[in-house]
Amino acid sequence: MGKRAVLLLAHGTPNTVDEIPDYLRNVVSGRPMPQHVVEEIQHRYSLIGEPKGHSPLTELTEEQGRLVADALGGEVPVYVGMRNWRPYIADVVKQMRADGIEEAAVICMAPQNSRTSTGLYKRAALAEAGEMRIDFTEGWANHPLLAQAFAERLETAWEKLSAEVGAPVPVLFTAHSVPCRTIMAPASTEGMPRLWPGAGIDPYAQEAKHTAERVAARLPQIPAWYFAFQSQGASGGPWIGPTVEATLDALAAEGVTALILQPIGFLCDHVEILYDIDIAFREYAAKLGIRLERPDSLNGSPTLAKAVAHLATESLKRLG
Repeated sequence: MGKRAVLLLAHGTPNTVDEIPDYLRNVVSGRPMPQHVVEEIQHRYSLIGEPKGHSPLTELTEEQGRLVADALGGEVPVYVGMRNWRPYIADVVKQMRADGIEEAAVICMAPQNSRTSTGLYKRAALAEAGEMRIDFTEGWANHPLLAQAFAERLETAWEKLSAEVGAPVPVLFTAHSVPCRTIMAPASTEGMPRLWPGAGIDPYAQEAKHTAERVAARLPQIPAWYFAFQSQGASGGPWIGPTVEATLDALAAEGVTALILQPIGFLCDHVEILYDIDIAFREYAAKLGIRLERPDSLNGSPTLAKAVAHLATESLKRLG
């Protein structure tokens, strides 16, 4: 048995507002990005973080890596690589090889499987693996400890808001939207790389909803729950919905005046939470007469660390 390790993969985020143009070029694989879009994203970043303009995604993912290492008993090193910013996946995999790692359990910190996330992360890791044997966890949206981790955060926030408004409040679950073209089954899968399970049909939308169902099942006291896709991008073509804004419009029309929003596709704080939810959606809801709150993100959740450690253990068994 060779020297083993765990590699956690995440989206990545720039360290400063000035780095955003280069970061966005990585996100869209070098395609031109309209200047007004770049400036809008810079504006959003300028409103979040400490210091302002800084997303904590990288630091939080590295903290999660340390917690996973602890949950594994300190017997297996845990590395962290980012697809769109430093530390890049390619550089981290090269470092692992230099460190003598021969086998690696690779886990994407985006539990719902999509060719726009999981497939691209897998490709980046395999491109630099060389002789290093890799077992890649294709998706873990239905892991019971993932649902438990979200439910633990949700229950605290739900009980607090319900007590403050004097009645049980509904819950809106969200996941990041993706372009419609990425979840459509292509006319032919012949010759396509098998980067995700299934016969060319992207499972992302269904997996996101399944995660929400599993979280809601742990909290039967919730009177009603809904699901929407958030943070639709500015690239051409339609993105999957319903949007959060359209869902809030419908809920306001039904007389909802208080609501918990929990993103179940994100495992730590970053701009889609700290700006899109905490600023944009909260302001939109307030104009509709809805008080919108959210639970704390998973971030350093011990239950999340246990979930990832379990995935890593099973992955290393497959390698063995």
